[in-house]
Amino acid sequence: MSGELVLVTGGSGFVGAHCIVQLLAAGYRVRTTVRSLKRETDVRAMLKVGGAEPGDALSFVAANLMSDEGWTEAIANCDFVLHVASPFPLSAPKHEDDLIIPAREGTLRVLRAARAAGVKRVVLTSSFVAIGYGTKPMDRPFSEEDWTDTYGDDVTAYAKSKTLAERAAWEFVTREGGAMELSVVNPVGIFGPVLGPDYSGTIQIVQRLMNGDFPGVPRLSFGYVDVRDVADLHLRAMTHPAAKAERFLAVGDSNITLLEIAQLLRARMGEAANRVPTRVLPNWMLRLVALVDPSVRQIIPELRKVKTTTNEKARRVLGWAPRSNEDAIIATAESLLRLGLLRNSRKAV
Repeated sequence: MSGELVLVTGGSGFVGAHCIVQLLAAGYRVRTTVRSLKRETDVRAMLKVGGAEPGDALSFVAANLMSDEGWTEAIANCDFVLHVASPFPLSAPKHEDDLIIPAREGTLRVLRAARAAGVKRVVLTSSFVAIGYGTKPMDRPFSEEDWTDTYGDDVTAYAKSKTLAERAAWEFVTREGGAMELSVVNPVGIFGPVLGPDYSGTIQIVQRLMNGDFPGVPRLSFGYVDVRDVADLHLRAMTHPAAKAERFLAVGDSNITLLEIAQLLRARMGEAANRVPTRVLPNWMLRLVALVDPSVRQIIPELRKVKTTTNEKARRVLGWAPRSNEDAIIATAESLLRLGLLRNSRKAV
């Protein structure tokens, strides 16, 4: 590595901040983009929570995925780019293009600038939603060979945005990328330690369970992964020779149900988990709750669906070894409690 320079787009985000922490720990110099340089103080505070005090090893550039301004400066002299930034809505947008255009055009904007700057490899943060939606039920786990059918009935605007952005990236690199290489990481729902108020939508599952926002837990099962393992997979995909032109599912070893999450929080988090419900919410009641809660509304299409995945490729090719679901969930809850991000909790001094 010898102090190589890495650009991380979206450094104020949950995954982006963890990528920066691990890059700095590995001896890289890091530059990160934020939409406003006013966020530098916030990002440095998050990194401090994560155990990093980067000083001059970290620099900031203002850049927006919807504008060319700032990207030439951001990528100048960089050896690698981790393109993590992408819009993630907590509720459905008014029009799907509000997500699709920034995701696709922003990805192409970063790739063009990276190619012009002579970047060795770009690692794109895609998602499992670019792999496992819009298809008929399968009798095998989803893998990196699968693609979401954007015309499928259960495909949300977010899933379309990630799928179309990733496909556009592969097409660009094949046709116009020159010597620049591309690798892609496709995470499932991301848990893990929160570094500040910016975190993934999946974190809200634990937060709302701990806050007692639900009268029960929906009958749902998902694949999850720890954010620290997602960041680790990005670094492996950035440098490993075998990661060139490959995509990697970032997923733990097994699915877990929301009831199992609730029971785990009750067993491990003491009084802080007193509000966590431990009864299954009937589907009819969930639909009533969804009438007044947009975030719950997005759960309805997932009822009775179990989508299994495999991390075999990441383990075999890159030597990746993710944490257990239990470790990821408890780390999430402990960090929310420690940072005062739960109702009636105080930030630890």
